[in-house]
Amino acid sequence: MNIYVGNLAYTISEEDLQKAFEGFGKVASVNIIRDQFSNQSKGFGFVEMPEQTEGLSAISGLNGKEMNGRALNVNEARPPAEGGRGGAGGGGGFNRKRGPGGGRKRF
Repeated sequence: MNIYVGNLAYTISEEDLQKAFEGFGKVASVNIIRDQFSNQSKGFGFVEMPEQTEGLSAISGLNGKEMNGRALNVNEARPPAEGGRGGAGGGGGFNRKRGPGGGRKRF
Protein backbone atom coordinates (compact mmCIF):
# COMPACT_ATOMS: atom_id res chain seq x y z
CA MET A 1 0.00 0.00 0.00
CA ASN A 2 1.37 3.40 -0.99
CA ILE A 3 0.80 6.08 1.67
CA TYR A 4 1.06 9.85 1.26
CA VAL A 5 2.52 11.78 4.20
CA GLY A 6 2.13 15.55 4.11
CA ASN A 7 2.90 18.54 6.33
CA LEU A 8 6.33 17.15 7.18
CA ALA A 9 8.79 19.35 9.02
CA TYR A 10 11.77 20.07 6.79
CA THR A 11 14.08 18.51 9.39
CA ILE A 12 12.46 15.05 9.30
CA SER A 13 14.62 12.39 7.69
CA GLU A 14 13.54 9.25 5.89
CA GLU A 15 14.85 7.23 8.85
CA ASP A 16 12.61 9.22 11.25
CA LEU A 17 9.60 8.56 9.06
CA GLN A 18 10.44 4.87 8.73
CA LYS A 19 10.66 4.48 12.53
CA ALA A 20 7.25 6.11 12.97
CA PHE A 21 5.62 3.75 10.46
CA GLU A 22 7.43 0.61 11.66
CA GLY A 23 5.33 0.80 14.81
CA PHE A 24 2.42 -0.36 12.63
CA GLY A 25 4.14 -3.02 10.50
CA LYS A 26 6.72 -3.72 7.81
CA VAL A 27 7.90 -0.74 5.76
CA ALA A 28 9.15 -1.52 2.24
CA SER A 29 10.34 2.00 1.35
CA VAL A 30 10.29 5.65 2.40
CA ASN A 31 10.76 8.54 -0.01
CA ILE A 32 10.70 12.19 1.06
CA ILE A 33 10.27 14.42 -2.00
CA ARG A 34 13.06 16.98 -2.32
CA ASP A 35 13.77 20.01 -4.49
CA GLN A 36 16.06 18.93 -7.32
CA PHE A 37 18.33 21.96 -7.00
CA SER A 38 18.59 22.64 -3.26
CA ASN A 39 17.85 19.08 -2.01
CA GLN A 40 15.52 20.74 0.54
CA SER A 41 12.49 18.68 1.57
CA LYS A 42 9.24 19.80 -0.06
CA GLY A 43 7.33 18.83 3.09
CA PHE A 44 5.75 15.62 1.83
CA GLY A 45 6.69 12.07 0.97
CA PHE A 46 5.51 8.51 0.44
CA VAL A 47 5.75 5.34 2.50
CA GLU A 48 5.24 1.91 0.96
CA MET A 49 3.86 -0.81 3.24
CA PRO A 50 3.34 -4.29 1.72
CA GLU A 51 0.38 -5.26 3.94
CA GLN A 52 -2.78 -3.21 3.38
CA THR A 53 -4.11 -3.86 6.89
CA GLU A 54 -0.87 -2.52 8.40
CA GLY A 55 -0.98 0.47 6.06
CA LEU A 56 -4.56 1.32 7.05
CA SER A 57 -3.59 0.99 10.70
CA ALA A 58 -0.65 3.38 10.16
CA ILE A 59 -2.92 5.89 8.41
CA SER A 60 -5.44 5.92 11.26
CA GLY A 61 -2.69 5.96 13.91
CA LEU A 62 -0.51 8.69 12.42
CA ASN A 63 -2.94 11.05 10.68
CA GLY A 64 -3.02 14.25 12.76
CA LYS A 65 -0.20 13.07 15.02
CA GLU A 66 2.40 15.73 15.79
CA MET A 67 5.94 15.08 14.60
CA ASN A 68 8.66 17.72 15.04
CA GLY A 69 6.04 20.34 15.81
CA ARG A 70 3.74 19.68 12.85
CA ALA A 71 0.54 17.64 12.60
CA LEU A 72 1.00 14.97 9.91
CA ASN A 73 -1.46 14.58 7.05
CA VAL A 74 -1.48 10.84 6.30
CA ASN A 75 -3.72 9.08 3.78
CA GLU A 76 -3.68 6.55 0.98
CA ALA A 77 -1.74 7.88 -2.00
CA ARG A 78 -3.76 8.45 -5.16
CA PRO A 79 -2.36 7.23 -8.45
CA PRO A 80 -1.00 9.98 -10.72
CA ALA A 81 -3.46 11.45 -13.21
CA GLU A 82 -3.28 10.07 -16.72
CA GLY A 83 -1.70 12.20 -19.39
CA GLY A 84 1.29 13.49 -17.49
CA ARG A 85 1.42 16.45 -15.17
CA GLY A 86 -2.04 17.83 -15.87
CA GLY A 87 -2.81 21.48 -15.24
CA ALA A 88 -4.49 24.07 -17.38
CA GLY A 89 -3.57 24.48 -21.00
CA GLY A 90 -3.74 27.28 -23.49
CA GLY A 91 -2.62 30.87 -23.15
CA GLY A 92 0.75 32.18 -24.17
CA GLY A 93 1.66 33.43 -27.58
CA PHE A 94 3.42 36.69 -28.33
CA ASN A 95 2.02 40.17 -28.38
CA ARG A 96 4.27 42.95 -29.68
CA LYS A 97 3.06 45.41 -27.07
CA ARG A 98 3.07 43.07 -24.10
CA GLY A 99 5.91 40.65 -24.98
CA PRO A 100 5.97 36.91 -24.34
CA GLY A 101 2.84 35.46 -22.81
CA GLY A 102 0.46 37.44 -24.97
CA GLY A 103 -2.66 38.68 -23.32
CA ARG A 104 -5.60 40.60 -24.71
CA LYS A 105 -4.86 43.67 -26.73
CA ARG A 106 -6.51 46.69 -25.17
CA PHE A 107 -7.95 49.40 -27.47
